[in-house]
Amino acid sequence: MKHISVLPQEAVDALALTKDAIVVDATLGAGGHARLILSELGHKGTYIGFDADSTAIEALQDLKKAKATVHLVHSNFVNIQSELQKLHIESVDAILADLGWRTDQFTDGGKGFSFTSDDSLFMTYGDPSQYAFTAGDIVNGWDADDIANVLFGYGEERYSRQIAKAIVEYRKKNTIKTAAELAEIIFTSVPMSYRHGRIHPATKSFQGLRIAVNDEFKVLEDFLAHAWQCLSPNGRLAIISFHSLEDRIVKHTFRNLVQAQSGVLITKRPIVASSEELKANPRARSAKLRIIQKI
Repeated sequence: MKHISVLPQEAVDALALTKDAIVVDATLGAGGHARLILSELGHKGTYIGFDADSTAIEALQDLKKAKATVHLVHSNFVNIQSELQKLHIESVDAILADLGWRTDQFTDGGKGFSFTSDDSLFMTYGDPSQYAFTAGDIVNGWDADDIANVLFGYGEERYSRQIAKAIVEYRKKNTIKTAAELAEIIFTSVPMSYRHGRIHPATKSFQGLRIAVNDEFKVLEDFLAHAWQCLSPNGRLAIISFHSLEDRIVKHTFRNLVQAQSGVLITKRPIVASSEELKANPRARSAKLRIIQKI
């Protein structure tokens, strides 16, 4: 399945770019937003694209053929300040972060994100050896209460306790090695009615594990703080979130900046996908775009 960027034109329009703007695309992904941004920039413009996944960087080298200066940075977006310093860039005019996933990270990543894959249970965005723990470490080594807390706290999984209990019972006999194996344990541990709902019954559990492994909420909070420091006066920060807890972090951060008289909201309410976009890309249904401008 080909990845389709969510809210593409709305997100780029929200940045209010000029031809000579310096723009950070904090989540390069499949390059959908990148190409639209570059179409807005002239020879004096600068584009900086970040991605923690080296395959995204490698796949999008053709972006450097654009008129603008292009820098592709293999790093987590939380490192925005230090990476811009390396490029001798003091401040930028616009920052966009799409917190969603590109489709091939599920299908081709080899990290255990897909329910049907025989990939090892890493669920890391970058090199697993650089992480404190992987999803495999959680399901094979943590006690049931801690596993349940991850599934409920990060995945909002209502059957977290019985799933955690099933995981612990299973691993007494066998190490849980693959994503498909874990998905099957989850599938068989939940009520029959839950197995055949709108989404796969392992969706929320996998989400919770992924967020825990990558410390996504803390990373998002730190990124928002660092991004704000990097933004020029009148510059804009636009965030597309897909998870209710992520959106809450963005909403509260923006509200605090407004209360501190540091920023002004461009969107009082989040921008969501149109009916036309939802027909073409159903995964856009949970996307929320929020924009703030620095005073």
